[in-house]
Amino acid sequence: MKALVVYTSQTGFTKRYAEWIAEKTGADILDLKDARKKKDSFYDEYQAIVYGGWIMAGNTVKVKWFLNKAASWTGKKLAVFCVGGSPNDNPDIEVTLHNMLSDDQRKIIRAFYCQGGFNYEKMNGPSRLAMKMFVSALKKKKDQTEEEKIMAEMIATSYDISDEKYIEPIIEYLECA
Repeated sequence: MKALVVYTSQTGFTKRYAEWIAEKTGADILDLKDARKKKDSFYDEYQAIVYGGWIMAGNTVKVKWFLNKAASWTGKKLAVFCVGGSPNDNPDIEVTLHNMLSDDQRKIIRAFYCQGGFNYEKMNGPSRLAMKMFVSALKKKKDQTEEEKIMAEMIATSYDISDEKYIEPIIEYLECA
């Protein structure tokens, strides 16, 4: 099966996952900037197309490009993965994945999450400022829950919780007939 992985990455975590997926499946790989330059007919040769984006404020960045294209990609195996700073077992992840796709899109697209991390040094200025403000507000919040305290500590500095094992469900999905 000829596959393509398209991704957008701000700090490198999504790119790393996209590269791991491409390596394991033998897929071609394109940064979204390059994928946007391709004519629609370019995608005809692929039987599977995967899109990867990072999560910001509960939404997968630039996923609309993929979802708009997916409507015309009939007969293809389609998947989207998002990468964020939360551990895979965070219950909010299921909500994020569910809200990313409509009921009709869920019939043709599978959604996955891969935990990544934070890299403040590679974030653009507005993102870094927004995250620092969020951390500050979270730390100052009265009556913090234990979960909020843990989250504030976790996202206060850069960290990496990515692992190649988190692509296994994506690989299994792409390889099953």
